[in-house]
Amino acid sequence: MGFEQKNFGETQVAIKAVLVDDDKGLRDCLITVLEELTDVRVVGVAQTPAEAVGLMARYEQDWQLFIVDIDLRNGSGLSVLEACRHRAPEQIVIVLTNLATPQVRERCRRLGVDAVFDKARELDKFFERCKALKLAAC
Repeated sequence: MGFEQKNFGETQVAIKAVLVDDDKGLRDCLITVLEELTDVRVVGVAQTPAEAVGLMARYEQDWQLFIVDIDLRNGSGLSVLEACRHRAPEQIVIVLTNLATPQVRERCRRLGVDAVFDKARELDKFFERCKALKLAAC
């Protein structure tokens, strides 16, 4: 079961997420907004594909959301998405990137990504999607 958070006297189950982005300022901002506006709680952060795959192995089935940038230090987020292909059906993978071209969106779709959002133009849609997430086990 996920982390519990008290909210106006009700118990909410947090959605455990891993955030993969090499921009520390953006990561910190995303974590703050996600935790203030949604039930998402970031339990791990990675800057490189190797760190991201390591977190995936560390948390195995104990994450519900993986948020991945395509352009990462020391590699591409596409390799992270490839590693995510064998996740459980209830685990969600979202790409949040500045490289949300039609070609990248199609590649992500083929890799089984649940959604792709452009950092510059679709942050509001990204946060709305995260607000709509609910744990299947609740």
